[in-house]
Order: sequence, then structure tokens, then C-alpha cells
Amino acid sequence: MPLADGSFAPSWNVLLDIQEMWSFPFMVNAFRAGAIVAVAAAVMGWFMVLRRQSFTGHTLSVVGFPGASGAALLGLPTTLGYFGFCVAAALVMAGIPRSGKDSSGHESAATGVVQAFALGLGFLFATLYRGLSDGVFALLFGTFLGVTDEQVLILFGVAVVVLGVLAVIGRPLLFASIDPAVAQAKGVAVRALSAIFLVLLGVAVAAASQITGSLLVFALLVMPAASAQAVTARPVLSLILSVVIGVAVTWLGLGVAYYSPYPIGFYVTTFAFAVFVLSKVVRSGIRRRVAIA
Repeated sequence: MPLADGSFAPSWNVLLDIQEMWSFPFMVNAFRAGAIVAVAAAVMGWFMVLRRQSFTGHTLSVVGFPGASGAALLGLPTTLGYFGFCVAAALVMAGIPRSGKDSSGHESAATGVVQAFALGLGFLFATLYRGLSDGVFALLFGTFLGVTDEQVLILFGVAVVVLGVLAVIGRPLLFASIDPAVAQAKGVAVRALSAIFLVLLGVAVAAASQITGSLLVFALLVMPAASAQAVTARPVLSLILSVVIGVAVTWLGLGVAYYSPYPIGFYVTTFAFAVFVLSKVVRSGIRRRVAIA
């Protein structure tokens, strides 16, 4: 309901509050876009957590910031900057050698270098373009204002492509994620699958960043997936649960942010963290029952 200062406060009637929110086209678009990016991020994040590439996902989310600020500096749509930089960074990281006993350490170090350089570059672009100063907060921490019908369609098209490609490579990617050595011995193109996955992850990060911001997109990538995998080891059930959690925390974050002056990214992260803690409690309870039995 509207207050004297023009802001809104929730009532005790949840259905009435939802009707009020959805009476504004920008909120309808925000919920649509939120659902799309939550599904794509949850599915990609599930594989990311399984493959132990959370640091890579975090780096890709940071890379979105210089992409968006650089695009604004050049007078281009920030969407173009998000996708351009995230995909380029994914290709760079896909080219990092992974052979040898120290490959994991070299990969982490190189990924960290990319992340640090990208973050510094983003602040440089933001400093050069003074008109972006008020928008830096939104680029980093997200906003649901101004989501257009065109953006929703773009996000939907991107999600369909990403999930479609992932569905094609899903089975061999799962095999390569669980046991890459055996998968390679069986003739699975492990390196090629890893490169394709990184590009898809970059695209998913670029899409989600436009809602949650560059720094907090990581919450949608890792927390729903980590929570789901903590509750069950069954791949299909875990994947479905990850999507349900992702959509739930995103929509709940949108609803609360509508009545608050604080960014949506904060609420999405907070709710996702609460679910993660709850999943750990559930997992601990299951282990106790098994031990007693």
C-alpha cells in the first residue's frame, strides 16, 4: 500500500501485495527476467559446483563489471558489455593449460590474475565516465528497475540457447565432471567439453548480472546448487531442487526489494545463504539418522 512519501509498504494480505506489484509493468518484467536468470544460473551453477569451479564462476561474475562500465563509456548498451567481456574471459580461462600435477594451482593463479585485472579495469572505466557514478552501485549490486520487454526476450533467448546446448552435452559433461581421467580414457573430449561449459557459464553469468549485479551473481550460481547437492546426491533430484531454490530466492528477493530502498542483490544473497545453512542442518540430521540406524 502507498505511504505518505510515495513509497510502498506491505500489507497482511500477500495476494493483494502481489497484485499490487504486478500492476506495474516493470515489476512483471522483473519477475519474468528473475525467473529466467534464476533457472539458467541454477543449472549452470549445479555443474559448476560439481566440477569445483566456483572460483572460476566468481571471476566471470567480476568480469561483467568492466564489461558493463566499458560499454557505458563507449555509449553502447551495458548488455553488450556484459556478454562480450564474460564470454571473452571464459575463452581466456578455457585456454589455460591443465596438464601436469600442478595444473590446478596454475589454473587458480591465472584465474585470480584475470579477476584482479578485470576489477581494476572496471573501476578505471567507471572513473573515466563520470556519468556512470550513480550507476556503479547498480552494476555491482543489481537493480530490478527498468527491465524492458526487449531485455526479457533477450534473456529468454539466451537461456534457451544455453540450456539447449547444455542438454546436448549434459551426459558426457557429467561423466567428465565426476571422473575426468576415466572419461578421457573412454574417449570423451574432456578439454573441449570444459571449454564449451566455460563459455556457457560466461553467458549465464552475463545474463544474471543484469538483475543481481556483477558481484552478487555468484550467489545465484553457487548457493542454490551447493544447497541442493548438500541435501541429495541424486543428480536429477539435486538439479531440480537447485532450480526451485534459485527461483524461490530470486522472487522472494524481488518482492522484499520492492518495499525496500536496498538493492535486490543483498536480499537474494541473504535468502540463498539462509537456505544453504538450512540445507547443512538437514544434511547433518540425515547423517545422524543413518548413523543411529
